[in-house]
Amino acid sequence: MKKVIVEHLKYRYPQAETLALDDLSFEVDEGEMIGIIGRNGAGKSTLCQALVGLVPHFYRGAYGGRVTVAGLEVLKSSVGRLSAKVGIVFQNPFTQVTGAKWTVYEEVAFGLENMGVPRKEMIERVDFALHLLGLEDVKDRNPFELSGGQAQRMAIAGVIALKPEIIVLDEPTSQLDPQGTEEVFRAIHRLSEEGMTVILVEHKMEKIARYCNRVLLLDEGKLIQFDTPAAVFSREDLMRFGVAPPVYTRVCRELDARREGSSHFPVTLEEACEVLKGR
Repeated sequence: MKKVIVEHLKYRYPQAETLALDDLSFEVDEGEMIGIIGRNGAGKSTLCQALVGLVPHFYRGAYGGRVTVAGLEVLKSSVGRLSAKVGIVFQNPFTQVTGAKWTVYEEVAFGLENMGVPRKEMIERVDFALHLLGLEDVKDRNPFELSGGQAQRMAIAGVIALKPEIIVLDEPTSQLDPQGTEEVFRAIHRLSEEGMTVILVEHKMEKIARYCNRVLLLDEGKLIQFDTPAAVFSREDLMRFGVAPPVYTRVCRELDARREGSSHFPVTLEEACEVLKGR
């Protein structure tokens, strides 16, 4: 089932002279985990905002084409209505912390309170989100006492409690150390395994290669390629788009060590070890 359908999407910010998104067309299936990559200014964050309706409803500007998420056409649906189907997590988790709640548990429940969800259902949803994100041990702590990885998982839990069909994450690990990054990626991968559609912008290519089903490469607002991590990271001209392939891919390229029966190079440590051991 197609959860995201983007058809000839074009967008230009107010007063801008060039398109931020230039004729994008692609589809995402239910339960897929999609990585969006590209240099700074490629249009990655703008695409995220287009998937949740902030473009064009909040930012305005010139808009063309069609975006459909979970059966709702973005242009014809309010941001409020879209938020019941698709949630977004921003780069800095503390931009999503209300500051009005004393515990992680209450913070995760905040959106449900605003929606008027019955208390019993609210408790069930919050408990599920905390368990899924591994936050049960810190549920009684103040949100501002959490580590970066814990705070980002709390932000994700707050979105998950709303039960969206799609979650969009815009550089969720940019401010995290390796341990925090791994915590977040494991959490969102679990969401994908549970059937949620996950779309994320990320600069850590090793994580994209390991966890994502497909990768969408953007440059100057244009879709360059939308394919498997192996296909995208094996491009000879990838660096031209401001993206360095995973270190394992670079090593195997230098050794001309390709995956068996394929023109693609390994993209994960496990794949690289298997290929090199075979040599």
